[in-house]
Amino acid sequence: MPDIAASTERATKIYMSGPAEVRALDDVTVAFHKGRFSAIMGPSGSGKSTLLHCLAGLDSVTGGKVYLGEQDLGTLSDRELTLLRRSRVGFIFQAFNLIPTLNATENITLPTDIAGRRPDRTWFNRVIDVLGLGDRLTHRPSELSGGQQQRVAVARALVARPDIIFADEPSGNLDSKSGAQLLGFLRRAVDDLGQTIVMVTHDPVAAAYADRVVFLADGRVVDELESPTSDAILDRIKSLET
Repeated sequence: MPDIAASTERATKIYMSGPAEVRALDDVTVAFHKGRFSAIMGPSGSGKSTLLHCLAGLDSVTGGKVYLGEQDLGTLSDRELTLLRRSRVGFIFQAFNLIPTLNATENITLPTDIAGRRPDRTWFNRVIDVLGLGDRLTHRPSELSGGQQQRVAVARALVARPDIIFADEPSGNLDSKSGAQLLGFLRRAVDDLGQTIVMVTHDPVAAAYADRVVFLADGRVVDELESPTSDAILDRIKSLET
């Protein structure tokens, strides 16, 4: 469907742990819409990071299908997957993954530089303005606070104008103030810049920034919540854990 940014169809992911079979994803069918902020939650070992990695083309499913837009990722070669991730997908992880010898601007434009493309200057300036990085562009990571480094990582994901951004516990290493600022920036990226974000988090407060929360347990989608509040999310998580 044209308004679907990423989806799975009966996706299964099986790992072998010695002689035992671990079913990290078990017949998962789920869709994430364009222009929305979605969160994936669940108990430890529920499969939420596995789902994110499969959606992003960083890992492959054992069975079923994964789509980025209308593109079936299972039909692509490793090289084609790499090119697709480079041109259509943005990533934000707990680790900032900034290059210490590059300044903020160079870190932000690194993906487009690697792809041999110049960033749209108007869009670049808009992202920098939204993230409040205008006076930090010539600073190297060692000269930036943790929150500023994370904002550079967010800008790097946004500036390439990907179809979708995947965020894996993006506020996990930040204090509460910096985490709230980061999540506010992600919310603005959706509301003001029209971005699509899918985020894995264990934090009900972080998930409450999203438009929708999808809950996993034992590798299956077991519930979802629209327009979530942190209290409503916490109640759902408690019910899953019991």
